[in-house]
Amino acid sequence: MNRQRWLAVGVFIAVILIALSVYLYVKATPYQADIDHGPSPEAQANPYLAAEHFLRKQNLTVSHANSLDILPTLEPHQHSLLLLGDRYNMTPRQIHQVLNWTRAGGRLLFVAQSLWDEKTDQSNDLLLDRVQLHQSLSKDLKDPPPAIDDDPYPKLTKLYLEDENAPAYAGFDTAFHLDDPKNLAQAWANSGKATHMMQLNHGLGSITVVTDADLWKTPAIDQYDNAWLLWYLTADTNVTLLFNTDHDSLLTLLLRYFPQALVALFALIGLGVWHVGVRQGPLLEPAPRARRQLQEHLRASADFMLRRNGQQHLVQALQHDILRRVRRRHPGFEQLGVAEQWLVLARLTGQPTRAISQAMSPRPKQRQSSAEFSRQVAHLQTLRNAL
Repeated sequence: MNRQRWLAVGVFIAVILIALSVYLYVKATPYQADIDHGPSPEAQANPYLAAEHFLRKQNLTVSHANSLDILPTLEPHQHSLLLLGDRYNMTPRQIHQVLNWTRAGGRLLFVAQSLWDEKTDQSNDLLLDRVQLHQSLSKDLKDPPPAIDDDPYPKLTKLYLEDENAPAYAGFDTAFHLDDPKNLAQAWANSGKATHMMQLNHGLGSITVVTDADLWKTPAIDQYDNAWLLWYLTADTNVTLLFNTDHDSLLTLLLRYFPQALVALFALIGLGVWHVGVRQGPLLEPAPRARRQLQEHLRASADFMLRRNGQQHLVQALQHDILRRVRRRHPGFEQLGVAEQWLVLARLTGQPTRAISQAMSPRPKQRQSSAEFSRQVAHLQTLRNAL
């Protein structure tokens, strides 16, 4: 009976599962969905990856570097070098090398990174100072004439070309302005109030200075004519992008990602130094028991008694030992007077009574000096050895 009941329950559950499966199969509708996992690791590490792909589609050879060490390997003729990263660590020697490379026929494009200081007559951008251009804030400029106020796109930078009816528009940051006090620029591009790109000749090559390069990064390169402008400035050349000249040191990376491990390492090093360090001179190893002699034991015992009982106890012990020996050699010694006792001691030991009096007389309770104590003990030992 129980077996039939379990069989019926099993059949019922199987029927329920089959019916549920058929229902889900009939109602389920397959569909496709795109899941955005965000930028790839390559795109996150290279903000100009889209710009590189765009230039390669224009049949240009594109590479990027992390330092100016590659400069000697670049042929200046028909080559564009784009300095798009921080250049605060550039040395005067590197600036001289870059300008010589440009003078030999290269195309140089870099971002102005510092404002001109009227007081010091310089900026913190050595390369910008060498090309004699100044950068300032657009808000410090005077308002444009009323005719320019009619510009329909005052926040876009316009580049006018020959034989073109309309300008090209680029999305430069309008907060900064480039100034050419020496009138060296051969071409420039302005927004409604400020100048954001200047181009000047340098020997056989050319130099292009821009206020920022964010318009060529991945989020903005497909806006306006940003991509076209990048191609226009590098057309018919091989392109090298340099945008990461300032690397984080190993210590900086460790502090950023493994601070707890560094703290533990420094603590371990400190404990190791403290453990092996000599704080108060070298340690004196205890002498092995096998080499200890009777003299060492006697010296240690005497030092212990001196520290524990003081000088008077040791002196009195010697004096009592001397008196005990005298009584043994001269019966009735204790019944004599002090002067007579000193005479008996002088006769038995051959020492003068004055020395015997100094050695056997009781001393004051205050502590004697080491010299006086040693002298009295030496006299007492002489008397005891003579008896």
